[in-house]
Amino acid sequence: MIMPGKVFSIVTENQPIEGCTVSRELLSNEKDAVIVFAMAAGTDISAETYRQPKLLWVLEGELTIYSSAIGEVNVQAGKACWTPKDVPVGTRTDKGAIYLEIAPEGTEVMSTNIKPGEIFTLASLVPYQADAIINRDIFQTPTMKFVVMSFDAGTGLSEHAAPGSAMVFALEGEATITYEGVDHVIHAGEEMLFAKNGKHAVKANTQFKMALLITLE
Repeated sequence: MIMPGKVFSIVTENQPIEGCTVSRELLSNEKDAVIVFAMAAGTDISAETYRQPKLLWVLEGELTIYSSAIGEVNVQAGKACWTPKDVPVGTRTDKGAIYLEIAPEGTEVMSTNIKPGEIFTLASLVPYQADAIINRDIFQTPTMKFVVMSFDAGTGLSEHAAPGSAMVFALEGEATITYEGVDHVIHAGEEMLFAKNGKHAVKANTQFKMALLITLE
């Protein structure tokens, strides 16, 4: 179980088991879900059809997404890809893969004009700017929002609270997150969960990029 206010690593805590596929729910509400999949080398998840697109984000290893709509798309660690809706989509891996499946219910618009099957890096969606914080929405539904943010060194967000549970994914650099009055240093490749109404603040120790997933209750 993930405890709010603790820095952790999705990759470290969700290593594949030989010959198996393991899935674990990270965040959910009544309509949306965020699931981590750990697929061992040589495993496959059969193609299935869903009514909404899904964002697949590979954290470690290498994943092949396949569908009649996009063909075969090879996604390396650190890259992400939207899947098409209303057609069968499957995944397989020759070498093993750990990835997130972010499934926002009913989303029709993907920001930045990213098309299904197009591979991209989340951190590349926002630049740095001197003395500034920059954010870009990846998607937003009535119940979930996914944002990428960049912080110049020394910038930050004052203490606030989210209307639902939220998770920070550190993409580049280092920051200090103060959660309920306690400081936690977070580095690229680490994550942190905030409980609903958990008070938190962010201060970039270096140039810092993060993705933020919020459930809107």
